[in-house]
Amino acid sequence: MGDAHGVYILHSAFCILNMYRRILVAVENSAADRTIVTHVRDLATLTGAEILLVHVADGWAARNFDQLQLRESEEMKADRAYLDSLASELRASSLKVTTELAMGDPATELIRLVEERQVDLIAMSTHGHRLFNDLLRGTTVNKVRHLVKIPVLLLRAQ
Repeated sequence: MGDAHGVYILHSAFCILNMYRRILVAVENSAADRTIVTHVRDLATLTGAEILLVHVADGWAARNFDQLQLRESEEMKADRAYLDSLASELRASSLKVTTELAMGDPATELIRLVEERQVDLIAMSTHGHRLFNDLLRGTTVNKVRHLVKIPVLLLRAQ
């Protein structure tokens, strides 16, 4: 009986460690990000998962970037620098991190990246700076959680 219990414990540990290989973390370039980034850092440390940090620029320039062959706006440059800063911070904890500055509708872009990058978990904060926009179009969180086929980790920003 002791051997079977030991095998069960090892199997459970193996399942936890292999549960997530790639975690997409949606960030807003706001104070709300600290909660989700800290939590995912700990989760990735435990599981050995790679982190994909994503910010979706959704201003006019970002939504028309390719179509009108625009240059990056100052806001987009600041967003890219923010992603690089977060990535450096996470890499200092010996984590594998990649970044993506997507452009367009946040929900659409996050769903696209989940599929393209073979993500196992998407992690998002439930509080941000887009309140008025969310009231008009429905929240990014609600759209994403209903349309992806993987687990979604939602944490209320502190």
